[in-house]
Amino acid sequence: MGSDEATTWGRVDESGTVYVRYEDSERVVGEYPDATPDEALAYFARKYADLEGQVKIAEQRVGTGASASDVARSVEHLRGQIAEARVVGDVKSLEDRVAALTDQVGSLTKEQAQQAQAALDEALAYRAALVDEAEALAAVDPARAQWKQVTAQLDDVFARWQQHQHDGPRIPKNEANELWKRFRTARSTVDQHRRAFYSELDTQHRDARARKQELVQQAEALAPRGSDAIPAYRALLDEWKGAGRAGKRHDDALWARFKAAGDVLFEQRHAEASAENEEYSANLEAKLALLTEAEPILQMQDRGAARKALTDVQRRWDEVGRVPRGDVRRIEDRIRAVEDHVRGLEDQHWKASDPERKARQSGLASQLEDAIGKLESELADAKASGDARRIKDAQESLDARKIWLDALGG
Repeated sequence: MGSDEATTWGRVDESGTVYVRYEDSERVVGEYPDATPDEALAYFARKYADLEGQVKIAEQRVGTGASASDVARSVEHLRGQIAEARVVGDVKSLEDRVAALTDQVGSLTKEQAQQAQAALDEALAYRAALVDEAEALAAVDPARAQWKQVTAQLDDVFARWQQHQHDGPRIPKNEANELWKRFRTARSTVDQHRRAFYSELDTQHRDARARKQELVQQAEALAPRGSDAIPAYRALLDEWKGAGRAGKRHDDALWARFKAAGDVLFEQRHAEASAENEEYSANLEAKLALLTEAEPILQMQDRGAARKALTDVQRRWDEVGRVPRGDVRRIEDRIRAVEDHVRGLEDQHWKASDPERKARQSGLASQLEDAIGKLESELADAKASGDARRIKDAQESLDARKIWLDALGG
């Protein structure tokens, strides 16, 4: 406040007493001995400026949305300071500004209370949602739960709960305790289900491990029987597949032993097959030569000659003996094709020479010839009458009987 403005709001009398103008009156604010009037007014004007500065700060705090309760205490303190102030300046203006602040603090208090209630409602809803997540995990069927996933999800929910406790608004004790009780119960339920699941799984693993150890011992005991024991080993393999899991570490070790026992048997069979192939390779060459001799029979139509040639080949075929296992099907299919051809020739001969069949054909042919004679007579009458419908029906019936008779003769 400048000296002119100080003079406007205050004066100093001859005794050195300082007055401040307040509305239409004056009041004493104090004395400033051993000073000029201007110095005395300046001193009390500076005190006014300090007080006005505090009012400005309070106004700024209201404008920035500071804590209404904190601002209210500041405003109440300012009101007391202004009432007792010994300053030179527009005191009435400060009183009006503080009065306006009082109204603003009331509005701010109401607004902040609404915000606080909204934040509390949101916090309660958030905590309740976390409880719902936890209870949903607790309700999962223990037999179908993916426990690593369930545990990770519950840990995440709990981490969010703790973070919200730290960062979120304070929740009333009753509501907080009720929500925590539900959350703790859900966590406890999940923990109980998980422990029960893994306890049962451990039991299953122990049972499976014991069963697979038995199967390994049985498989290893087959080794002296060599390749003859392969069917028994395969039966043990079927049991292995149904024995369940024994835990990865045990499963891998037991399977390695079980497979090694089977490898012994299959290696023995491979060795036997190799020996057989070497032993029977000459037989294979002999049977291939017989096939070269037999396959021209496929072109023969003379039943007797085909049967005689095949019988000679079959006799020598049986005398040759076994061939390597991998070639059996290939050469058997080729000789079987020749045998099927000869059997087909014999079937055709039998059908052609069967007396009963001939008798049936003869009787049927006679009936067809009688029917054809009658139909030819009917066709002639129809043509004489000029009845197109009768001509058509008689002609179609006659043609059909002639086709049947031709087929029967063939």
